[in-house]
Formats: sequence, C-alpha cells, structure tokens
Amino acid sequence: MSSSLCAPSVSLSPLTLSHSPSLCLPPSLALSTLASVHPTFHLPLVLYLPCAPTALTCALSQAPVMARWPPFGLCLLLLLLSPPPLPLTGAHRFSAPNTTLNHLALAPGRGTLYVGAVNRLFQLSPELQLEAVAVTGPVIDSPDCVPFRDPTECPQAQLTDNANQLLLVSSRAQELVACGQVRQGVCETRRLGDVAEVLYQAEDPGDGQFVAANTPGVATVGLVVPLPGRDLLLVARGLAGKLSAGVPPLAIRQLAGSQPFSSEGLGRLVVGDFSDYNNSYVGAFADARSAYFVFRRRGARAQAEYRSYVARVCLGDTNLYSYVEVPLACQGQGLIQAAFLAPGTLLGAFAAGPRGTQAALCAFPMAELGASMEQARRLCYTAGGRGPSGAEEATVEYGVTSRCVTLPLDSPESYPCGDEHTPSPIAGRQPLEVQPLLKLGQPVSAVAALQADGHMIAFLGDTQGQLHKVFLHGSQGQVYHSQQVGLPGSAISPDLLLDSSGSHLYVLTAHQVDRIPVAACPQFPDCASCLQAQDPLCGWCVLQGRCTRKGQCGRAGQLNQWLWSYEEDRHCLHIQSLLPGHHPRQEQGQVTLSVPRLPILDADEYFHCAFGDYDSLAHVEGPHVACVTPPQDQVPLNPPGTDHVTVPLALMFEDVAVAATNFSFYDCSAVQALEAAAPCRACVGSIWRCHWCPQSSHCVYGEHCPEGERTIYSAQEVDVQVRGPGACPQVEGLAGPHLVPVGWESHLALRVRNLQHFRGLPASFHCWLELPGELRGLPATLEETAGDSGLIHCQAHQFYPSMSQRELPVPIYVTQGEAQRLDNTHALYVILYDCAMGHPDCSHCQAANRSLGCLWCADGQPACRYGPLCPPGAVELLCPAPSIDAVEPLTGPPEGGLALTILGSNLGRAFADVQYAVSVASRPCNPEPSLYRTSARIVCVTSPAPNGTTGPVRVAIKSQPPGISSQHFTYQDPVLLSLSPRWGPQAGGTQLTIRGQHLQTGGNTSAFVGGQPCPMAQPQDPQPRRRCGAPAADPQACIQLGGGLLQCSTVCSVNSSSLLLCRSPAVPDRARPQRVFFTLDNVQVDFASASGGQGFLYQPNPRLAPLSREGPARPYRLKPGHVLDVEGEGLNLGISKEEVRVHIGRGECLVKTLTRTHLYCEPPAHAPQPANGSGLPQFVVQMGNVQLALGPVQYEAEPPLSAFPMEAQAGVGMGAAVLIAAVLLLTLMYRHKSKQALRDYQKVLVQLESLETGVGDQCRKEFTDLMTEMTDLSSDLEASGIPFLDYRTYAERAFFPGHGGCPLQPKPEGPGEDGHCATVRQGLTQLSNLLNSKLFLLTLIHTLEEQPSFSQRDRCHVASLLSLALHGKLEYLTDIMRTLLGDLAAHYVHRNPKLMLRRTETMVEKLLTNWLSICLYAFLREVAGEPLYMLFRAIQYQVDKGPVDAVTGKAKRTLNDSRLLREDVEFQPLTLMVLVGPGAGGAAGSSETQRVPARVLDTDTITQVKEKVLDQVYKGTPFSQRPSVHALDLEWRSGLAGHLTLSDEDLTSVTQNHWKRLNTLQHYKVPDGATVGLVPQLHSGSTISQSLAQRCPLGENIPTLEDGEEGGLCLWHLVKATEEPEGAKVRCSSLREREPARAKAIPEIYLTRLLSMKGTLQKFVDDTFQAILSVNRPIPIAVKYLFDLLDELAEKHGIEDPGTLHIWKTNSLLLRFWVNALKNPQLIFDVRVSDNVDAILAVIAQTFIDSCTTSEHKVGRDSPVNKLLYAREIPRYKQMVERYYADIRQSSPASYQEMNSALAELSGNYTSAPHCLEALQELYNHIHRYYDQIISALEEDPVGQKLQLACRLQQVAALVENKVTDL
Repeated sequence: MSSSLCAPSVSLSPLTLSHSPSLCLPPSLALSTLASVHPTFHLPLVLYLPCAPTALTCALSQAPVMARWPPFGLCLLLLLLSPPPLPLTGAHRFSAPNTTLNHLALAPGRGTLYVGAVNRLFQLSPELQLEAVAVTGPVIDSPDCVPFRDPTECPQAQLTDNANQLLLVSSRAQELVACGQVRQGVCETRRLGDVAEVLYQAEDPGDGQFVAANTPGVATVGLVVPLPGRDLLLVARGLAGKLSAGVPPLAIRQLAGSQPFSSEGLGRLVVGDFSDYNNSYVGAFADARSAYFVFRRRGARAQAEYRSYVARVCLGDTNLYSYVEVPLACQGQGLIQAAFLAPGTLLGAFAAGPRGTQAALCAFPMAELGASMEQARRLCYTAGGRGPSGAEEATVEYGVTSRCVTLPLDSPESYPCGDEHTPSPIAGRQPLEVQPLLKLGQPVSAVAALQADGHMIAFLGDTQGQLHKVFLHGSQGQVYHSQQVGLPGSAISPDLLLDSSGSHLYVLTAHQVDRIPVAACPQFPDCASCLQAQDPLCGWCVLQGRCTRKGQCGRAGQLNQWLWSYEEDRHCLHIQSLLPGHHPRQEQGQVTLSVPRLPILDADEYFHCAFGDYDSLAHVEGPHVACVTPPQDQVPLNPPGTDHVTVPLALMFEDVAVAATNFSFYDCSAVQALEAAAPCRACVGSIWRCHWCPQSSHCVYGEHCPEGERTIYSAQEVDVQVRGPGACPQVEGLAGPHLVPVGWESHLALRVRNLQHFRGLPASFHCWLELPGELRGLPATLEETAGDSGLIHCQAHQFYPSMSQRELPVPIYVTQGEAQRLDNTHALYVILYDCAMGHPDCSHCQAANRSLGCLWCADGQPACRYGPLCPPGAVELLCPAPSIDAVEPLTGPPEGGLALTILGSNLGRAFADVQYAVSVASRPCNPEPSLYRTSARIVCVTSPAPNGTTGPVRVAIKSQPPGISSQHFTYQDPVLLSLSPRWGPQAGGTQLTIRGQHLQTGGNTSAFVGGQPCPMAQPQDPQPRRRCGAPAADPQACIQLGGGLLQCSTVCSVNSSSLLLCRSPAVPDRARPQRVFFTLDNVQVDFASASGGQGFLYQPNPRLAPLSREGPARPYRLKPGHVLDVEGEGLNLGISKEEVRVHIGRGECLVKTLTRTHLYCEPPAHAPQPANGSGLPQFVVQMGNVQLALGPVQYEAEPPLSAFPMEAQAGVGMGAAVLIAAVLLLTLMYRHKSKQALRDYQKVLVQLESLETGVGDQCRKEFTDLMTEMTDLSSDLEASGIPFLDYRTYAERAFFPGHGGCPLQPKPEGPGEDGHCATVRQGLTQLSNLLNSKLFLLTLIHTLEEQPSFSQRDRCHVASLLSLALHGKLEYLTDIMRTLLGDLAAHYVHRNPKLMLRRTETMVEKLLTNWLSICLYAFLREVAGEPLYMLFRAIQYQVDKGPVDAVTGKAKRTLNDSRLLREDVEFQPLTLMVLVGPGAGGAAGSSETQRVPARVLDTDTITQVKEKVLDQVYKGTPFSQRPSVHALDLEWRSGLAGHLTLSDEDLTSVTQNHWKRLNTLQHYKVPDGATVGLVPQLHSGSTISQSLAQRCPLGENIPTLEDGEEGGLCLWHLVKATEEPEGAKVRCSSLREREPARAKAIPEIYLTRLLSMKGTLQKFVDDTFQAILSVNRPIPIAVKYLFDLLDELAEKHGIEDPGTLHIWKTNSLLLRFWVNALKNPQLIFDVRVSDNVDAILAVIAQTFIDSCTTSEHKVGRDSPVNKLLYAREIPRYKQMVERYYADIRQSSPASYQEMNSALAELSGNYTSAPHCLEALQELYNHIHRYYDQIISALEEDPVGQKLQLACRLQQVAALVENKVTDL
C-alpha cells in the first residue's frame, strides 16, 4: 500500500462563506484529493460563542478529542479564544526598550534618580517616572585615538556606542557627573534639575582629563568628596586600552576651576608598571573620615595569585600620602565580587564553589580593618615594614622608589594621614580573615545593607536577577526572602541604592530599574503570616491589629505590644481556653477567656468581647477575661437542620481584634428533633449539657423538668446515677423472629428497658409499622420482667402489603400513648416476605431458604406458598421435567469451545443437578458454574463435532424426563469470499465490507486486519457480508464541546476520483473559526495546508429586498419575457451563481448574473403553479441554507383575441408577410450595426487596457526615478558652502521686504548745499535724541496710528524706520515693544484675544517682526540656516532634473499641483562641457581655459540651459556676484571654427498653425558631451564686470514668454496652452483653429509625481522643521524672553485658555518669522528663487502653518491635493510644535540682565549703517504729514509739557526744514 494512498494530499481553492445566525448552509467546498475511496465525508466545525460582543482573536489550536465520527469525514474547526489579559506591570518600574542600563545614582536631598545607559542619561522621580532624558551617543570615536575634532585625525574611528562608566552626584554644586567610555572616558557635568542641560563639557580634553575606562568591561568607581570650599572627585579604574597606561589606577580630580576633572596638582597613585598592577575595582565608599576602595589584583611583584584588597585614603588628603591597603580573606572562598560599607562593617560577597558558581557573604568589622591598616602603617613608618618576628608584614607597593622607613615611634599619631616624608603607598601583607556568614547557590553581583530597629539587614543581588534579603544576627546570616527582580539571567548591578528614608531599595539590571520595598509588612494580613514571614523588620502590632515596622507601632517598647518573629516565645495572641466552652441560647451567662501574654492597657482603656455583632464589656484579671453572653434575641438563629449556632468570639481593643475563636450557643429543644428514632438518647448523649424529661418528652437544659417528674441527666454529669443514654426508656430489639410471612396472622414481641419512668401513668402502648404508603398502628401491652426490663406484645395481625420484591424490610417502633416515642437502641425492622415473589417455578420454590417455610402448592393455580397456607394434599415434593425456551447461538464452529446459553424453567435447583445433564446435538456440553442461574439458565461449553452436525439440546435432571429444545444447533465453518476496499490510510478509520458464507457463526465474531482489530458493525442480513469500522450515522450539525466550543460538521460527497464536494455547515452568529480541518477516515488535513495557506472565512448572510416596492405582501407584476432584477447586499460573498436556486412557485427562475448587489434571473415563460396549491406563486431565493421569500409574483396576461372575419384575417396575413420581410431586412441591418458596435466596444476595452498598463508603467517609472534621486542628492548639495547675506543686507531685506532690499539711498548733494545739509543733519540728530524719550516715542506712535489716512503700509514703513534708527539701542527698542505689546493685549482682551498678532496691522506687530529678525540672525547662521539652504538646494536640484515648460511655468517635478506638468514629455539628460576661462565667459581671474561639465536636458530652452550652466559653473559664487543670464549668449562649438550661437527664437524656430515653438537643445540636435561657451552678447553694452559691480539690484528682470504674441502667433515650449487640462495662462485671441484633439492620458495619473517629489524631499523638510522646533541646542534667549512675556500678559489679563496662548506664540514667532524665512530664502541667502521653487516652498510653508494650528487637521476626498500631500505628517509636526512650546516653558526663565546683555551685543552689528540719517529723514517726513496732531498730543500730556517735548520737536522741524522760529 503506497503512502500517498494512505494519507491523501489535499488542496483547496480559496473561498469565503456566508455566516448565518440560524441555519445557513453556504456554498459547496471543492476538495481535490489524489485518491478517494469513500462515497461520503463529514465536515465538522468548532465554534466559540461569546456571551456578549467582544474583541476576539483567531488562533489555531489542536483538535480536541471528539466523539467517534463516521469512518470518513471532512472536518472544519472554528475556535475563537478571547485574547489573554496583558500582564500587569509593576507600578514602580522603569525600563527603556532597546537600551542597556549601566549605572544608577541618587540625589540625596531630592530623591531624584539618575540612570546612566548606553547612549542615554535618564532622570527619574523617586517613583521612577521619567522626568528628563539626554542623548549621549553614539559618536564617531576609537579607543585607540585621543579625542579629536576632525575625523581625519583618526582613520579607524567609527560610530561607537557610549556606555556610561561613572555616574556621581555633587550635592553642593547641584551637578551630575557623568563619564562615558568614548573620547578616552572624559566626563561632563549636567544640571541635577535637568540632565539634558550640559553645564560643562571639555571641547579639547587633555591627557589629564581622561577619567573613566574606555572599555565597557573594565570597571570605574568613584566618590565625590566634599571638602571645605570645594568638592573633589576620587576615581579608581582598571587598565583599559593602549592609551590608558598613563592614567593612574587612583587619582584625585577637581570638579571646578579652569580644568575640571584634571588631576593636575592633586594626588595620583603612581604605578611603576601597569601590567603588574591591573586593579579590578569593585566599589568605592566613604565614612566620616576616610574613603575606601575595594578591588582585586595580583599580589606584589607580578605574583600569579589574585587576592582581594581594601584601600583607605583620608578624605582631606589631596596627595594620597595616607594610602594604605590590606588583603581581605573570606575563609576558604574566592575573590571578592561585590561590597558595601555598612555602619561599623564592610560587607563583601566572595565567589565560592567550583569555578565560582556560588557565593559567600563575609562581614569585616571596621574596627579590626582599621587596626590592621594602622598596624601596616605603623610597621612601615617605624619598623621598616618588619614585624616582631622579622618577617615583612608591610611594604610600599606599585613599583615606586619609596620604601618603608624607621621614623620615630610616635610618627603614626603625629601624621595620621601621612606627609611628604612618610612612605606611600603602603600595602599590608597580613590579610584580615573572617568566617563566612552565609552561602548562596549562585554568584552575587551586588550588596547593600540597612541598619534599622537595631538590626542589620543585607540585600544581595545575584547574577540571575534575584534579590535576596538576609538577616544578619551574630555570626550567622539567614535569607528570609528572595524575589525575582530582573529578567532571568540578567545580573543585578552593583549600584544597589537605598532611598533616604530607608524604606525602599532601587535595583538596577541591564534592562530596568525597580523600586522594591525594604519591608513589605502591610502585605501580611494577619499575625500568623506576619510572624511566619520571619522578616526581621516586621512584627505584629497587637493593639493596632496590623503588621508593621517597630517604629510604626506606637507602644512597641511595652511588653507584649509588638510581637517579633525572632523572639523566643513568638506565638500570636490567642484564646487558650474558654469556660464554659458553649452556652444555652435561652439564658445569659458569663464566659471566661484565658489569653496568655495579654498587653496591659492604660487606666482609661478597656477590652471588650464581640459575640458576632454583640459587644460585651470585658473584665480583665491577669490573663483571664470575663464577658457576659448576649441575650436570646441577640443570638442568631440556628441554621436549618442543626441544634446550635456558632459565632465568632473576638477579644477587641477598640475596633481591633486582639484574639479570636469560635463560640457556640446550643438549643436542647432542637437536639431531640434531629434524632426522631431516639430523642432521649440524642438529648442526654449530645455534647451539650441537655437533660431529658421522659414523661413530657422534652429535652431541656439545667434543672427544668416539671416538678414531680423524674429527670434523665446528661452523660456529662458526674455526680448523679440516672444519666446518659443507658438510662433512657428504650426498645432493645425483637423478642421473636423478624421474618413475617405475608397473609398469615403473626404476633410480634419487643424487648424494652427503663419503662419505670412511666409508673403511675396510664399504661397505653402502641406498635407502629411503616408499611409502603401507610403507617400501621397496633395496640400493644407491656409485660414486665425482672429488673427494669420488659416485653411489649403487639396485637396479632395479617399483612397484605403491595410488594414488588421478595422481601420487604419494615421499620417498627413503640410509643407510650400515641405520641411519646420510645428510643430504639438501633434500627429495628421486621422482614415481610412472600413465597410467590421470586419463585416462579417448582425448582425455584424448593431452592428457597428453608427457614421461610415455602412449599410448591398445586392447589388451583400452582404456585410457591407459605407452608400453612397450602392444604396438606396439595403440596408437591417432586418438580416437573425441565423446559427449554430458547438456545443461543444456534451455530458454532466444529472445533467446539463455544459458550451456549440455554434459557427455560425447572432447570435444576442447584448446579449439581445439571453438572452432567446437558448435551448438544448428542455431544456433551459442559456447564459453567459461575454463569448458572437456578432453574432459569445454563451456560455450557460445546464439545468438538464434525462439520454439519446438527441436533437439539437436551437437559436431563436425575430421574426426571429430559427437556428437549425445539431449536436445533448446527456445527459449521464460516467462509470468506471477498474484502472491499483493499486499501486505506495508515491512520485507519476506513470502513471494510467482508462478504462470505456462515459469517454469523457463533455469537461473538471479531475481525482483524493483520494484528489490528477491526470493530464490527451490524451485519447486513440476509446478505452474506459483514462491515467493520465506525457507524455511518449522520453526525449532529453542531455539538457542544468544553471551553465554550461548538463542533459543527457536514457530509461531503465524492464527485470524482480526485474531487470532493462539501457543503459548509451552518454556524451560529458571531462565531469565528478557530481551527478548520478535513477528516478523511482518520486522516486530518488542516484547511490552511489544503488551500495554500489561505484562511476559511464566513461572510454575513446575503440580504435581498422584496420584489414589490410596496412591500413583501404585495404581488410583483411580471411581464412575460422580462428578466427579473432583484436588489440586495452581499449577494456574491462566499457563493457563486451556480449555487443559487430561485423558484417561482413550482417553476425555476434561471440565475443569469450574480453581483454583490444584484441578482438577475430568467423566469418561466408562463406562470407556474404555486407551491402550496393555491394563490399566487411565491418568489423564493435559496442561497445555501438561506431561504428568502420575496413576495408573490403575478404574471400579466395578454389580451384575448376577438372573433375576426375571414377576409380580415387574409388581409392581416398579407400585411404580416410584408411586415416580416421588413423585419428581416431591419434585423440584417441591426446585426451589421451590432457587430460594428461590438468591434467599437472591443476597441474601447483595448484602449482602457493600454491606459491601465500605461498607468502602471508610469508609476513604476516614477518610483525608479525616486530611488535613483535619493542616492545622488546629498553628495551634490555638500559641494559648495552656504551663501549667507551679510547682516546689513539681511536686515534691510527683512525690514523692507517690498522695496527690493535698498529702500534708503542717500540723495546726491548739489553744489552749494553743504551748509543746508549740515543744518539738516543737526536737526535729524536732535530727532534721534528726541526718539530716546519713551514718552515722545509712545505718543508719536499712538498719534500716527490714530490718523485715518495713516495706512497699514505706512505703519510698517515707520516701524522699520524706527527699527533702523534705534538699532544701536536695542534694549530701549525692546522696552518700547514690550510696552506696546501690553497695550495691544489690553485692547484685544475685550474683543477676541485669539486675533492678537494675527496680522501686521499695527506698528508694534511690525516692530516685533523686525526685533525677531535681529535677534535670530545668529541662530539662522549657526543652526537653522544649513537645513534651510539644503532644502532650497534640494528643491532646485530636483526641479532642474525634470522638464520645465518655459511658457506655462509648469514642471514635472514639483509639490504644487497647480504647477504640475500633466503630460508625459520625453526627455534625455545631457552633459555639456562648458569652456571657462579668458574669453569664454569664465570666472574672473582664470588664466587658462577649463572644461566644466554641466547637466542639462535636451528639452531645455536656451535660456534654461544658460541658467543651469551658470548655476553649476558659479555654484560656489553668490548669485549677486554672478553674470546675468541676459548678458550672455550660449555658443555651441564644434571643431576649431564651428561656432553657433543658440537662442530661444531665431529663423529656425518651428511655426505651425499660429503656434511658434521655443528652440531647445533637441531642436538644434546638440549631442551629449557637446562643448559650449558663454560669451557676452554683442548687442548688449553691459559686461560681466558691470553686472558684478551692481551693488543693490532692484530685482530680477527675466523676460517672460507667457503673454508673448507676435503677429498673431502664440509661443509654446513643451505643451500648448490649449492642451493644458486646467486652462493655461497664455491665451491667443487671433487663434481660430485648433489641432484635432490627440489621445492623452488621464491628467490625475501624474499626481504620483507629487508623491515622488515629496518622498525625495522628505528628509530635508524634516531636518528643517527639526532645526526650527528643536530644543536640543540652547534656545535663543529672545524666544524664551518673548514667550515668557506672552505668558506674563496672559496671566495678567486672566487668560487661562491654553489655546489662546498657543495662538499668540504661533502668531508671534512661527508664522511671523519662520514661515517668512521658509517662503523667502532670498531674505537669508544670496540666491535666485525661481517660480517653481517658490511654488514648492509655498506648499511646505503651508504645511508648516497647518502644523502650528490647534484645530484638528481634517482632510477628505474634496480637500486640495496640496493638503492631502502632507496629511500623514502634519499630526507629527503638531506634536513637535506642542513639545517645543512645552520645553521652552519648562526651561529656566530669561532674566532681564541676560536679555539686556544679549541685546547690547546685537546693537553693535549695525552701528556702521550708512542709512541711519536717511531713515531719520524718512521718519521726519511722516512726522511732517501729521505735524499738528503730534504737537497737540505732546502739549496735552502733562509730563510732556514738563519735558517740553513739543518745543523740542518744533526745534527739529525748524532745523530740518530750514525755517526761522522764535523758539
């Protein structure tokens, strides 16, 4: 059997199915298989049904264990699982994705944390919330190079990550010291309040400023040491890199001064040979007097053995004279790995175990450590390093020339920190060795400790990310808590820090920082868990009822108030005993509680007892507490079926439970009700102290029986005789047999005791039997016997119960009277039996138990009866002969061994009767003892016999006649004839059919295939065949599985040997497939693998509208022959038209077309019969399982023909013949026209197809252009510098943007005007002085603005004149602007504040613009200018790379859709060789001719070529210094004498149909690589030098060709104006004819060019916006000053709306200054801005404007293309603007002093301006216009009168106008 046949390969076409909330059987599934042998398959589905609509996630799962399916099936499982809940993150955790964290530092007073990471510094709040972040890398660096500025100085430098090596806090200076690994480990300082602010960073660090190790694996440790007047930095580091040999292992460095971090003039640990002393530092610590450094290194003089050391230096020792180190040893352990200086102890974690995989903790007492160091110092100072034994115990280390000496004995005391003449550095030889306190199973990487509440707690972080808390007591350490902090396998950093309060621990790993409580006492809810935790910092505060630290428990110092888990008697307070332990609910009483170690309260405090909700005051005497129980009405009711209620009993202090237990209130009256059979025994035998009153049958507590009535006391009483259950009146049992025959009068007697309690009462007893359906009472008498015993005799009675069983147990009990029941000592029954029951024949009757007395009675109807009930002559002692009723099976194999079952009656009374009495077909059959049933069944095993032997079954018992069966048994052999099929999958499940003869031989047939069993199905009688396999029953549509799953299936049918058709099963609503698979026998094939990875999808059910628009009940009128159109939704989702069936009554409407919204079907020609036999036929659509009735259909009948005369019929026939001929002719003509229309339609299809192909090709072409352009652009833009305008020109263009840049030209002075000019100058100088009066200037401005004829243009002009005149006094100008802004704000607050600064309508708004232009010039040159220029050059470069129409101005490459060339113009790039040099139009000063390549396009006009050539030849020259394009001609040179001057128009220009085309390189057929030259125009008198000499050009004078008409001719370049889809600018009035419209592409296709251009420029746009809106660099102080001023104005006027403030800032800075800079680069740079570049900049500027608004940026299908272009980026830009404003607001405020200093510096930039007097002259002209109004305003002001401002202005007027005045 081939494997391919066993496991068929399955493939499936992609499909979608309809989804039905009820039964919806969507279309069939086509399953293609390589081989199929089964006629049917099944398709189950598993569905998840959510209770409510939820978000669900599809996921595959393994198939669940299902019920046994039919032998072949195709299964589809759809299982939906809700997404798992997100893991809860810790509330106090910080992590930075994709960042490795290195160090952690804590600012002591602030609590702020600082995290040093790779390329980042993070500032966190104490709760680990991110406050600030600083970027520190990556940087271009190499560990083999000293810090450099120019990368060429270090060729091996590359982009290097900057890991943080050292992070320290200087509290005095409020600085953060951060040292990275790059630049040889130099350090920087940052402000503690904001790590993003760098306070110091060495620009060119020297060797002495290399601090940290420049290799990440080499540790650097340090301390900030506060000394009087300054802080010093102590740094220790290992050897790293070849440049670190000059950096000492330990150095003292200065933090302030001229060279921070330099060790010049301070102590350094001098090392003779670094390779011998490569210290590996573990930690640095300090106490009040000394600094300590813990490290590992090899021993002295290059010994191979590594040892652990601790070094000490005095804090005030700036020369390291006091350096001394001693070895440390943790007995039997390895090297130190981590350390911590705790009060009085140095804790060290040492490596332990094989290969250091374990750890040990050792504690070195600081007293012993200090003594060891002092001993080493003393020996080296006074004894030459020798100990008493003469051995060397101290020496001078690190290969220096100093040696131990012999100084006076008091030298150590005289020089406690050494001196110049004392030896250093000193190293002790004797290690300080201690025993380990604790051992751990994994290496420890961090240690910290806390001294709290008199206990020492150590915190150990291991290399697997676990934190261990250790209690150090005595010489032992105990781990009492461990928790996983970091990721498994992520080591905990040595920077394990405690906060200032000692309540939290900060744990650092490579990926996160966690804030861990030192003691989590509140998490323990009760005393037991609090003490079991064994946290030494936690204990149980008894009177507060909570787990606290000792300091949080107010009375912790008093006895038994705070329980600690390490005390000797560490048990929680508990109630040791209760007296009594329970109490009757009917009365109140006192309960005494015994509570050991009860705290003592103050005199005015008390305990109370709480019995559930009832409070009772407690009386305390030592450990005993007495409380009163609640009254009966305060005790809760007993739960049903119980005799007591248990309530919590708590000893309370205020509302705190000090100790608690349970207390029970019992009810004796409820006890007897629980045990109806023995109420007295239950009463006195219960755990409660209850007594029994026998005469009244009451259970009572205490002495409460009625007077005169004897009491049976509780068994718990000890001093009475009548007590316990043995004293109760009770029935002990039956005195006679308990078997009672039915129908015979029987007498019952019962033994009783203790009935003496009833003496003196009327003796009345009854026996009661609980018969089925009735309670039978019998009168009874008492017979007293000896002692307290007696007999109860029940009256004789015959019983006739309705019995369905052989024996009936009947309960029996006795009552005194009719109600007072006597106790039964145990369950008492009598057994009623009926001999006839269960003894159907004689053998059964005789086999019955002889004690029953049953006999076979032949009287009347023979039956088994009780002996006395059968007449003596009717008893039969011998039973009839055996009777055989059935034998099975009737066939068996000749070999025998078949179990044969014989059923009948009288088949023996015992097995011995039949043991040898059975034969089958005359062959003995051996009965089986275990299967024999008396008289009714014999099972025997057949003996062998020849094949074909047949005969009856005989049973012969003793001397009785044998019983012979009427059926015959036959010995036969089964015969196998055929097996089908012959093969199947290895997975099994195939149904096999076996044909043969005698296959039903025997009763238990089994089939095997090889050694594998094949389960048998029901045989098909009478066909001689058998089937084995799973039953073929159809499965249910859906069955419920566990976990909210449904499994739905459907049956598949075999279409061919390679195709299965499966109808998908109906699924409930909201079900989603979890797993989909097919089952073929036992083979399961996932849907995804069969369909090529595609999923299985259910679609919503289709919806159809009723046929009639009047409603589904109204009939739809159908004209015969019409096609029906049915509207709907989702009609073709998951179904094809072949699977849709439409019926009209009993007729079918053939489906012709099926779309998503329409179904077209062709109805029957004649009205079909209705399906229900009456009414109109219904229109029914069947789509899978969805059946939709859309209403009745009524066929419109044709009008009947009336009787017609014969002659008329003949005439009609002739007319019809003529008509038919005409119709045939028309038909032929129509067919001809139809074919023509079809051909035209096919042509349209071909055109559309070619158009679609063109669109695709165009998009691919544009994308290829985009990718090519992006790679070439950056390198070209960096070739030349940035041509900034000088400040003077920049200011003039910014102040007077509409005047061409030169508004103030000095007038030439005529002859004889010197005297007059001097007078005017004097007057203007006085005006300048007058402007320095703030009152005059403000009055002047307000008066001018009040004049109606003073236009907006005049206001801007005067504001700019004032800006020029006061440029040398910017502080004063700023003050004026600040005052005017305040007035402006006060004006707008009462109107609409959001309109302030929106337009330039007042002088202050123009003053603000000019002020920003002055203050931001330096920022433009240093920061924003470069990205702005790069953006401009990128735009210009891109525009030039594509064709630009010289007439319409439209370009292929643009961002502005109104400037987009919507034509596919073919063009080729060319490279021209331009001659540059003498006579070639080259740059001045060239001595020889050079060839410069220039890139142009063959479609460029000659003017465009000249512009591009000039741009590339003079790309390093500012535009104002280049020759004009109109002063030069382009000359094409070929060979020696071939010179051709090229121009836009000449005699060779092509003219056609009134259109004249401009000449291009293509027109002249200029080849690639051609040589050209730029030569001066012959007809122009101007020269290049003259052009260069023009200092102040009045603007560009480029002749445009847009409106050029020459004698009725229209000029065109790339496209004609009439061909422009949107209408071109050029219009030709004389044009009367148009060319025939030529085929063009859809214009919108070329909008992809906008996207291509946008993608190319995106980086440059982003860089520009980032430069404008970034605060990474210092913010210009003017911006901060302005924003602070606006904040101040908003606060002053009560404006709280943040949107208003946002608009003010946007209007004042971004829209007023930056948008102008974006749109007009010629204001900043010396460049030419073409119209196309200007249009692109306008789009970018508009994007910037949209990004500054606070309103939501909404775009739709009708939005302009320019808006849609940046729709995705604008939200990101908006965030940049908001972040920019927020960062500026959070930065430190700009003080007046800083602002004035900056303004004073700026004031000097324009002092040499030659136009100051011209500005004053222009300003006076404006004053002159409104002279009278200004004079009046000055005279009306009282202060102005005192200052004589009007008089001074009159003097100015007299001088300037040369008038004589009397002033």
